[in-house]
Amino acid sequence: QLQLVESGGGLVQPGESLTLSCSASGSLDYFAVAWFRQDPGKGREGVSCITFQRNIKDAEFVKGRFTISRDNAQNTVYLQMNNLRPEDTAVYYCAATYGTNTCPPFELNEYDYWGQGTQVTVSS
Repeated sequence: QLQLVESGGGLVQPGESLTLSCSASGSLDYFAVAWFRQDPGKGREGVSCITFQRNIKDAEFVKGRFTISRDNAQNTVYLQMNNLRPEDTAVYYCAATYGTNTCPPFELNEYDYWGQGTQVTVSS
């Protein structure tokens, strides 16, 4: 059973940056990995996804600000977040699904493995 652990969240001011990490307990070879986020009172929304061969899909609201990447040797996926805004405040989750070189739709049931999340708070 693959386990995912997110880290790197915290409290930052608007305009600042954070890098989130998603570390897997085993190999991420042939897994697509996505970041989702959830604000209290809202549904979980997809942020960005990267396949094993580094095909990427981003949500429209993060283009130009967030960058997803992966280190397959370290079984880790990153989310570099720049120019953070208060509306980016949420719990950020990583999720994985096996055996696709195209990022699935940002639907919860498309991903089989989930981490516990890391809190990102953007506030002055």
